[in-house]
Amino acid sequence: MKVTLVGSRYFGALVFEALRKDGVEFAGVVAPAAEDRLAQAANSAGVPLHVLENPKQVPGEAIPPGTDLIVAAHTHARVSNEALARSRLGGVGYHPSLLPRHRGIAAVEWTIMEGDPIAGGSVYHLADGWDAGAVAAQDWCFVAKGETARDLWERALAPMGLALLTRVVRHAAEHGALPSYPQDPRFATRAPLVRRTVSLTDEHKPEVMSLVVTAIGADRPGLVRQLSERAQGFGANWAGSRMANIAGQFAGMVHFEVPAANADALATALQGLESAGLRIVIAKTGPIPAPAGRRMVTLELEGPDRPGIVRDLSRSLADRGVSIEELHTEIVDAADTGHTFRVKALLAVPAALNNDELKRGLDALASEMVIDLDAFERADAAGQVGA
Repeated sequence: MKVTLVGSRYFGALVFEALRKDGVEFAGVVAPAAEDRLAQAANSAGVPLHVLENPKQVPGEAIPPGTDLIVAAHTHARVSNEALARSRLGGVGYHPSLLPRHRGIAAVEWTIMEGDPIAGGSVYHLADGWDAGAVAAQDWCFVAKGETARDLWERALAPMGLALLTRVVRHAAEHGALPSYPQDPRFATRAPLVRRTVSLTDEHKPEVMSLVVTAIGADRPGLVRQLSERAQGFGANWAGSRMANIAGQFAGMVHFEVPAANADALATALQGLESAGLRIVIAKTGPIPAPAGRRMVTLELEGPDRPGIVRDLSRSLADRGVSIEELHTEIVDAADTGHTFRVKALLAVPAALNNDELKRGLDALASEMVIDLDAFERADAAGQVGA
């Protein structure tokens, strides 16, 4: 029996080598680029190679005559009906989920985001509809606590895919047919690509000062309004606060951001509230200047909560020589999306690391962490994993 393998990258090359060791004869290999790892493996083994002109579709002419079975391994190109018609048994692909659950390009990521305790892999018939063909073989595994999508793929789902594809190809060679069990659409869920965005914007904000104001006094209506009105009169922004009533006493801490030219006047106005029975303590700080040879960047990050986000973020930034000057984190519970993790950080970025290079690093991090990232530069004080 002759197989044509359609795939790419590391997993495609692994499947190629695994099937070769199992004695499979290849009619050809289809890859998205000549420099792809699978393409290089095919060339080294002397197997005919077809490089796709359109990376999103496998045309009929890509499948060599005499092909008995098409095997798809990590290809995001759709195998056309014309291509399937040139294969005696059609085609099968590997999808890293228990189909019909998590149909789509990001099955492993959605397995983690949904908190599935059990994951799995499916070899299914290539057909109309994304990942909707009949199932030929399946297996399952537990998801370890704290495991990331990459961990799960490397530990269990990639080896499972190799074993399942090898089993199905053997069955086809021995029986001249493929197992076929229709998927139950009642249990189908989608696993679309998780959108990730990174933007870097050079900002030149006017110099601002931070005033952290502590106010303590007998509680009465209107205290918060008094603080707010005095701050607003000097163009200050109410950046954050913590307030409580303790044994009849008002205790509050407010963070104001105010134009530097108005900072002293605002401090004087706030201290004037002492005549109304409040005890006021004010701490003033200017903007954090960029260390020599660095620029300051504000990073905002939000995405599904999982263990290790801060660890992975700090490691990735440190590897690029970026230091974290300030870090604020928050977990928000939303009924529709579960726990969302938010980070706001002030970074000191080496001047030699330009925006494009930093963006590439953050893009890679976003892909690993399945989160959205936004980064804004701030002026300093001087200026288908499956088939």
